[in-house]
Amino acid sequence: MEAKFQIFLILLAVLAGTALLARRINAVPAILLLLAGIALAFVPGMPSIELPPELVLLVVLPPLIYSAGVAMSWREFKFNLRVIILLSVGCVIFTAFAVAAATHYLIGLPWGVGFLLGAIVAPPDVVAPLAIARKLGLPRRILVVLEGEGLANDATALTLYRFAVVAISTGLFSLPQATGTFAAIVVGEILFGAAVGWLSLRVRHRARDPQVEITLSLITPYVAYWIPEHFGGSGVIATVACGLYISWNGPLWISSATRLQGIFVWDLVIYLIEGLLFLLTGFQMRSLLEKSKAFPLHDILFAVGLVVVIVVVARFAWVYPATYLPRTFNKRLRERDPYPSWRTVFVIAFTGVRGAVSLAAALALPYTLSNGEAFPYRDLILFVTFGVILITLVGTGLGLPPLVRWLGVAQAGHDEHIAEHEAEIEARREALAAALKSLDAITDDRELSDEVVKLLRARHEIRANQLPDTLDPDKHDVSAAGTALTRELIAAERKFIHVLLRDGKITDETRRRIERDLDLEEASLSNREYRRIPL
Repeated sequence: MEAKFQIFLILLAVLAGTALLARRINAVPAILLLLAGIALAFVPGMPSIELPPELVLLVVLPPLIYSAGVAMSWREFKFNLRVIILLSVGCVIFTAFAVAAATHYLIGLPWGVGFLLGAIVAPPDVVAPLAIARKLGLPRRILVVLEGEGLANDATALTLYRFAVVAISTGLFSLPQATGTFAAIVVGEILFGAAVGWLSLRVRHRARDPQVEITLSLITPYVAYWIPEHFGGSGVIATVACGLYISWNGPLWISSATRLQGIFVWDLVIYLIEGLLFLLTGFQMRSLLEKSKAFPLHDILFAVGLVVVIVVVARFAWVYPATYLPRTFNKRLRERDPYPSWRTVFVIAFTGVRGAVSLAAALALPYTLSNGEAFPYRDLILFVTFGVILITLVGTGLGLPPLVRWLGVAQAGHDEHIAEHEAEIEARREALAAALKSLDAITDDRELSDEVVKLLRARHEIRANQLPDTLDPDKHDVSAAGTALTRELIAAERKFIHVLLRDGKITDETRRRIERDLDLEEASLSNREYRRIPL
């Protein structure tokens, strides 16, 4: 137990150090973490660490999907639902069939094994592509489509995976039955996930205690995921539906104290889960190399290269027709959602990183069939899956930034970012005006002293004056200078409060209350801070 805890501490230290290095060299943390895991696995004396598939599928995946669902805008998800379904269902099935055909005819894998491998490597990851895309300032719609696809495609892939495993183990498969089962899973999990979200919000609202509410929020994704998964579903769709329901309805049911503390807790949980997941994924290289000795090296390399080419080409072959053909034959769709730029479509097609869910599915393959024979090509599937993850992650992480610059897609995101900030300023200004109008109505209905009314109006004036009139760089520099000075003044207050505590003039409890107010003010500065946008 002590040795395992020491390894856990080493992983945390490597996670923190790699994150700092990634920030220093402006690299994608996921790539460095994966490479660090590979390097750490071959350190002399380091024990081999197997990544339990149930750890990923039952423990790690639910909070990742749930948090992404809560962060997702339901309005934007609904607007892009057609595109998301085409990618998360259509593209996954198309890629699985493409991999099955290629590996059957060029490598000689049986159709069932090829389709199983296709189902494993077909779904792009939800974590790594977004981490890469957000650093590049891509347009919002690209991020929404990639995130929506990453949320939903695991359900399709895991369902296909289970059908393939059953078909290989028993030799039985029925397409109509599989299609009906998949439709029932989708409908049932959407309803169940929404019900869990509805119940979770009401239970948390009644608790009226931030610690209890945050604890319940950590339980929620497992309730949404485990129950459908136990009864033969995927659990993914239910968790996505639960997260989207809470995203849309949560602001009216979750208290401010819970929200402030919950954001910190969830950010830390997701940061640790994602980082350790990529590290442990890299760790699997050592055991995979040991298992690969049963196959000729050139066969393994050929299989990895072939599958990588197929998943990349299949994504392009699906994305472009799926984008343009429906608009060509549907005038109403074309009017509601005009043809996107080929550059935007190219970025979406290029960003197809495979992740830990694929590796977990490969690791979860049984060792033997129902008749006691060894599961066919299990080790080859494992090695090919890891190779696809490594190549797509590193290739996309290194190739996407120059590609985005070459295509000029980031300029659209830049313009969209400016428009979003201007809309935010206007929304804040209108909200303050609405609150001031409400104050006038309250003043007319109630007998309030002049001092109270004057104090409330002064609060609104201060908040209104903090809003920039424009995003013009020169005026923004003035605002930034004021923010920097305010931070210095807060720091001066902190030092003085510490002196008072040291001299025994105030208690620790008093110091904590004052510090909390200063922390909230500083956090408010960070939230209001408008970074200079190069024009």
